[in-house]
Amino acid sequence: MAINWEEIHSRLESAKITSDKGFQPSREERDRILKERAKITALESNEGLKKEESIEVLEFMLAYERYGVELKYVREVYPLTELTPIPGIPSFVLGIINVRGEILSVIDIKKFFDLPEKGLTDLNKAIILHSAEIEFGILADSIVGVRSILLNELQPSLPTLTGIREEYLKGVTKEREVILDAERLLIDKSIIVNENV
Repeated sequence: MAINWEEIHSRLESAKITSDKGFQPSREERDRILKERAKITALESNEGLKKEESIEVLEFMLAYERYGVELKYVREVYPLTELTPIPGIPSFVLGIINVRGEILSVIDIKKFFDLPEKGLTDLNKAIILHSAEIEFGILADSIVGVRSILLNELQPSLPTLTGIREEYLKGVTKEREVILDAERLLIDKSIIVNENV
């Protein structure tokens, strides 16, 4: 195949002329370029949102509803095999457990939130929440798993959530999963029991 040097020189000359007078796209070409740039920018901002504006949550069942707590406040999930009830404490405190030599209280948030009770089974777990000042367990009927949730997808509340539940609400997903505000639970003085028995 022979090279057409005349055509190549013509194209180079045409490119030089365009370069000298500056690139001036037609209106259609400009619109096409701007649309392409908008698509790329939207994809980049969406990627940034996924990385920066999402939270990892531990999902669990509670009174036939799906709940979640932010993973950064979860120390571990512990089986509820040896729970010791303590007399004379508020009804929302289920009892205490020994986690490798550390005694922690377990809060039954179903009672704390006035949810229907289901009774304890082998599936029940204690989700150990922690902060720099305090650690305690919250009762879960069963553990579902871990997933990432975009913060901009969280709704502030649902009409069915009222009273004490709404105070501890970080948001509700479009699948109606309730994300609890673990930080708020950990600093709430009404959960800390300081009674003399």
